[in-house]
Amino acid sequence: MTESDIPDRRCLHERIAADLRDEIMSGDLAPGANLPSTVQLKARFDASSATVQKALQLLKDERLVIGRAGAAVTVRERRQRTMRPAAYMAPSAAGEPYRWLTEAARHGGQARSRLLGVSETTPPADVSAALRLPEAGTALVRSQVLLIDDEPVELVKCYYPLDIARGTPMTERRKIKGGTPTLLADLGFPLRLSVDRVSARVPTQEQYSALRLPTSLPVLRTLRVAYSADDRPVEATVMVKAGHLYELQYEFTPE
Repeated sequence: MTESDIPDRRCLHERIAADLRDEIMSGDLAPGANLPSTVQLKARFDASSATVQKALQLLKDERLVIGRAGAAVTVRERRQRTMRPAAYMAPSAAGEPYRWLTEAARHGGQARSRLLGVSETTPPADVSAALRLPEAGTALVRSQVLLIDDEPVELVKCYYPLDIARGTPMTERRKIKGGTPTLLADLGFPLRLSVDRVSARVPTQEQYSALRLPTSLPVLRTLRVAYSADDRPVEATVMVKAGHLYELQYEFTPE
């Protein structure tokens, strides 16, 4: 059996939704465009009306399309947001909000953050290794969810070495004006380099609930490690967002 002969074991309505989802996310079905009619989709996928409707309901639940039974189903105007991580890494100017909020607002809507908790914890193994912590070492973690128009878009957990965080506003359960990049710079740890590792994963129970995900579609998980002078890691951030609603844009200049 060749790879092309391996059967797709997903239910037919899931396969139909997957193909339409790809066309929406790639732009073949543009924002505001009508999806093919039920009759057309039945013929294209050799499916029943009930199966087609189940596929369309998945896309509605995922907030990719809108429509009512008996009416045309259209692609939502904001089908997918493109975020530029490099645009919100630098410290904010004095009196300015955290740069993520400014960047997110470029897409329209009201952006805000909600602090979920601040505590000392043993980080995940990849975070611990990134911060060069000793075995079973602890770090300060600040957890928050970022929202646009009260829709949760990103679950964020920022980890800091305790020798940097203790005795600073990082340990307080309140927002930090300008964000932690500004505070780290004020503490003598300006960020010199950030390295991102991005992976697609099935959401955990916490991520599924915090992001109000409708299905178990993969999430984008970014582990960002920020370094200060002397190549010292001063912050490791785990950022998780719905993979079907957001994409990341990185720009590179050839050396």
